[in-house]
Amino acid sequence: MKAIYLITTGGTIEKVHSGQIGSVANVDGNIDRYLKLLRLPGRDIHVVPLMNKDSSEMTEEDRVLLLGIVRAVLKENAAILITHGTDSMVESGRYLERALPGLEVPIVLTGAMTPLGFAGSDGLQNLTESLLAVGLLSSGVYVVIHGQIFPVSRVRKDLTSSNFVWTDNTLL
Repeated sequence: MKAIYLITTGGTIEKVHSGQIGSVANVDGNIDRYLKLLRLPGRDIHVVPLMNKDSSEMTEEDRVLLLGIVRAVLKENAAILITHGTDSMVESGRYLERALPGLEVPIVLTGAMTPLGFAGSDGLQNLTESLLAVGLLSSGVYVVIHGQIFPVSRVRKDLTSSNFVWTDNTLL
């Protein structure tokens, strides 16, 4: 599977410093700039900018919109990578998993704790790992972050450590 559709929804991975408001915010997407830094021979990456918002502000309507775009992309039989804020990434992933039984391609969600381009950012690492993982994984919905691959039904964000950790899916 060579084609990858990269759907951007915002989150910390896409935040930039805004001189106008004097803080970090979701204003313009910057994934294209970082894709140009990577060597991706033979990969056909289609960036689909869907929204650019903090995931703590994600609504049910936003997830319905995301699902609609994912369903449209599934007709291409291509792998899907979604950049998403980490606060509600798992919730969106589980929403997609429930809505898409019989999935035949991998869908990977990734994000960052520190924006792309900032000192100490995990964004480029997570983006790179996700681009590799989405080409290797079997069908299903996954979270790929910080060197780990989690089936979306077996992961949660640990707010104390700001890491993603395995969870017992029988508790869901």
